[in-house]
Amino acid sequence: MGVVIIDGSTVRDFVNDEAQFNKSVDEAFTKLDLNNDGVLSRSELRKAFETLRLIETHFGVDVATAPEELTNLYDSIFDKFDCDQSGSVDREEYRSELKKIMLAIADGLGSSPIQMALEDDDQGFIKQAADLEASKLSQQPSSAGP
Repeated sequence: MGVVIIDGSTVRDFVNDEAQFNKSVDEAFTKLDLNNDGVLSRSELRKAFETLRLIETHFGVDVATAPEELTNLYDSIFDKFDCDQSGSVDREEYRSELKKIMLAIADGLGSSPIQMALEDDDQGFIKQAADLEASKLSQQPSSAGP
């Protein structure tokens, strides 16, 4: 487990690095596309959000949520991703919505740095944003003193 310090600029820089962001989003999309048909179905996207357990827990403590309430919430999330109402989410729709989510996170963080404990094998977008920033910092020439 490692600790990273990030702020809104960390996340924003990751999103604005189009090549890196698109690569990361495309890798996540491919993992979620269980039947390899090039689009995400309602159930594929729901499984992805269920694994995050964002709704069923409150600060790590399980909370009881009625199944119909969860279904309504997941359907609402799917509808937001399915911009063209085709009944599936294509790669561009997924990328577009994730970009909006990540930029909203960046806006929420603002310029106030926060510490986050992340698993070493975490491949989430926040971890990737922190890794990108760290790689850029390590490439900067060190300033030698007099």
